[in-house]
Amino acid sequence: MTSDADVRPPDLDPEEIARLKAEVSALQGRLDDRRRRQFAVLALRRVAAAVFIMITAFALVASVVGLWAATTVLSTDRWVSTVAPLPQDPKIAAAVAEYSTTQLFDALDVQQRIENVLPPRAAFVAGPITGQLRTQIRNTVVNVMESDQFQKIWVELNRRVHDRVMAIVEARSELVTATDQSVQIDLLPLINQVLRQLSAQLPTLFGKTITLPDLSSGEIPENLRVRVEDAVGVSLPANFAQFTVYDNGQLKAVQESVAAAKRYLLWFVTGTVLLLLIALAISPWRRRTLVQLGLWLVVAAVAVSAVLRGVRDQLLGQVPEGVYRDGVAAAVTSVFSVLRTRGTQIIWIGAILAVVCYLAGPGRGAVWVRAQVRRGAVATGHGAARGGRWLGANAPGWIAAHLDLLRVGGLVVAGILALILSSWTSLLIVAIVLAVYEVGVTLIARSLSHDEVTPPPDPAPL
Repeated sequence: MTSDADVRPPDLDPEEIARLKAEVSALQGRLDDRRRRQFAVLALRRVAAAVFIMITAFALVASVVGLWAATTVLSTDRWVSTVAPLPQDPKIAAAVAEYSTTQLFDALDVQQRIENVLPPRAAFVAGPITGQLRTQIRNTVVNVMESDQFQKIWVELNRRVHDRVMAIVEARSELVTATDQSVQIDLLPLINQVLRQLSAQLPTLFGKTITLPDLSSGEIPENLRVRVEDAVGVSLPANFAQFTVYDNGQLKAVQESVAAAKRYLLWFVTGTVLLLLIALAISPWRRRTLVQLGLWLVVAAVAVSAVLRGVRDQLLGQVPEGVYRDGVAAAVTSVFSVLRTRGTQIIWIGAILAVVCYLAGPGRGAVWVRAQVRRGAVATGHGAARGGRWLGANAPGWIAAHLDLLRVGGLVVAGILALILSSWTSLLIVAIVLAVYEVGVTLIARSLSHDEVTPPPDPAPL
């Protein structure tokens, strides 16, 4: 037999043991270094993806603003359709009417004209008469602005402006000019139409019959200012009928920025999409990155909306309080309504994206919500199946037994909807749905023979 001494391994050389220990230690060190490098790379990818996705969210919101500017502010047809309803707004009409009336009274010196035609003893009534006349002229301006004829003039004015949008940016436009200090909107075509109507209503106001061009076709002559001066017999100030909004150069800066954005908009949108793809490619947890994208979209939309609101408030702060500020505020609100709608949509999209991506993850809350939804869906499916079987077995008989009640109920509901809805399209839809409903319940009832209809049970005896 072999003894234990015979199978005992030979004694290892101490130097060999030390060498092996050193090799194991070196391997362990390299493994630790590799783990640290992997952890560092993972952390770097996570941080880079978070930074890129934040920039992407703000770039997406900026792209929406740029696309809105390119398709609305810098597009003639879209701009005309956007500003066409402005004269119909009561606040805008009131502001323009007040300004135009003041301009007319200052230029024509109405009170002095009234005093000249009154005897000296009646001079005290010049003030009240002037006040009444001012109210009448203001109402005339509002009526002119709300007329279909002025709508054509307004559309033509804005179309001319946008045909020369580069002239606006370069402060060379004759109708709307943007300088380092202000923007002017020429209201002389409106004054022309008001003077024509006043001449017909108050022929003694000017002391003669005045002849001015009719601009109802939308054609505005180049020498309109000279013709107005000749008609009323006064020399108009250089800034007559120009409604000025001071903004300390902000409008000009915005216009220049928008013009530059239009040139580089395609590259900016393309870069935003590429940045989003890069962020998702380097992200170690794409679901979490999408959650961050949704949250940052909400933050970016709110932040950009706050900045635009601040610019709007600062612009309105340069306008005198009262009817003028209310009119400018109404105009700004109307023009930017589509952009506000897009901002609200981005907020909802971001919130929904964040919630959906979070609920798809392994979090405790997400798992609980999915379990509850699954349980509710199963219960709803079972209930719907039982309800469908019950309806299939009992609904035809019940409809046949209560046919008259169902017919009358359909007519009553249709009548209520007809009273609430006013458009012809909605009334036509109600009529079609009512006809389909009446025919449907009648066919279902007649599909059963009289013997198959189970009458309701007799009431129990008292």
